This record gives sequence, C-alpha cells and structure tokens, in this order.
Amino acid sequence: MSSIPHVDVALYEKDFASFVQTLGEGYEGNGFVALTNHGIPADDIHRALDITARLFDLPEDVKKKYHQEGGGGARGYTPFGTEIAKDAEHVDLKEFWHVGRELEGPQTDPALLPNVWPEELPEFKNQMLSLFKALDALGSRVLEGIAVYLKQPRDYFKTRTNMGNSILRPLHYPPIIDEGTPSVRAAAHEDINVITLLIGSREPGLEVLSKSGAWIPVTILEGAIVCNVGDMLQRLTNGVLPSTTHRVVNPPAPYSSKSRYSIPFFLHFNSEVMIDALDSCVTPENPKKDEPITANDYLMERLREIGLIK
Repeated sequence: MSSIPHVDVALYEKDFASFVQTLGEGYEGNGFVALTNHGIPADDIHRALDITARLFDLPEDVKKKYHQEGGGGARGYTPFGTEIAKDAEHVDLKEFWHVGRELEGPQTDPALLPNVWPEELPEFKNQMLSLFKALDALGSRVLEGIAVYLKQPRDYFKTRTNMGNSILRPLHYPPIIDEGTPSVRAAAHEDINVITLLIGSREPGLEVLSKSGAWIPVTILEGAIVCNVGDMLQRLTNGVLPSTTHRVVNPPAPYSSKSRYSIPFFLHFNSEVMIDALDSCVTPENPKKDEPITANDYLMERLREIGLIK
C-alpha cells in the first residue's frame, strides 16, 4: 500500500498525455506524489545519503566553521536547533547544509550566492553538484507536465526556473535523546518553493495531512522520489494545486535512537519572476486569492517567518 499516488516518469517519453494526467490529478488531489522510474540511479542516491552521514559526523567545531552568521542559512551549514516552522512554538530537531546553483562567471542575481564546501570531505562537492543537476532536470520534467495540465505552454516554466535560487539540502535528524521533548524533527509546515523533490530517508517519520484532517504516514515504493507542491506553485495556481501540510515526527524505538538522513531539493523560480494567479486557475467559483509578488520578495518574507532571516 502507498499513502500518496505514484507517477511513472517513464511515461514522459512513452505517453506524455498520460504522464500529464496522472501527475496533475495526483497533485490536485493530494499535493504529493511519488515518482518512479525517474532515471536517477539508486547507487547515486545511496552514495549521496552516505556522504551526508559522513558530513554530519564531523565534529561540531568543524561544522560550525562553515556556518555563515547573518546569512540566513542560504549556503553552508545551519546548526541544530536553528529553524522553526511557521507559527510553531519549538525549534526543529535538525541540522542541515545548503547547496545552491553553481554558476561560472559574474552573477547579476545577488540571491545566487557562492557555495560553501567542507575541505574535510573533498568528494562532497562533486556528489552534491551531480545530484543537484539530476534533480533539477527531473524537476523540469515534472514542471512540463504541470504546465500542460494547467493549460499553459509545455515550456512555461523553462525560462522561469532555469536560473532559480534552487536549494539542495542534505539534512540530519540526530537521535532523540530526550523522549519527552516538546520539539519534533520537523514541525507541521508547507514548503515555500515551487516543487520539492525528496530522496531518502531510509527511516519512517514523514507524514502528510489529509483533507480529512488525519495525519497519514508516507509509504512509497523502494527507490521512488517524493515530490510535492510548494507555496509558490499553490499561489501561482490560485490554490488549484495545494501545498499540503507535512511533518517529520519523532519515531518510536528503535528508530528514535538512530539518526535520520534525507536530501530535499527545493526548486525555485528565478528571483524576478512575478507570482500571479494564472488566468486558467481563476474562475467565478475560485476567485483570485492573492496579489502579485516577486519570487524573491516572497522567499524573503517566508524566511523571516521561519527564523532563518532575522
């Protein structure tokens, strides 16, 4: 059994119309799907998760060398207990590292900051950049399907995300030391960005909030990649595609005594893109909900809400 719909990415080449329909219906009904036959080798995913574990096994003083004070966690290391979900009372039980788009030459977008790499793990850079590229390409295929489902040109998102401030986030949830803690690994939240692609984790904990108000554990086929709608896409579609609330709960023993590792890829619009409800998503029954806002202004607003920018 699976808790969210599965979408066969092989249909992108074999039967694009079916790919569009299964993808669009999955998102409109759930906000979450699981992508199978996505083309990213399992060995690459396992290696990325393994080096993520090695990264967070580095001593605290070493990791903190790569924390950029006042940088809002945009690149490099963000220590344990920093991020807090919007409207939550307690910080999340996690630490993470941000890898952004790697570009050559002078940059015109101030949001596209240089990456920070741990000199203690020289192979981390190539593995993360390779995974970034693979997930960015997979995300572009998903967005082609979404565009057609929304009655837009197939390449609608291409020039709107090709230079986006997308983020790869190797993530570590340490073992739960205090079983009575009021904090959870990741409190209930929605993602800020356009879509999120998640590899890992190898342990349970991810749950989504159903329309009935029940929390449903996410169970997927081995090797599938979870992909969900973010708030930017929800805003663009005037709520037609929902950004579903989700969380990572503290698991029962024996999982609570173990670390959990995962690597979400947060796909973003280009900074200057105006997020404004598509005409195809505005009807008398579903009137326009929000005013236009640039992707970067929206991102900054939300980062302040979760405590990464003061």
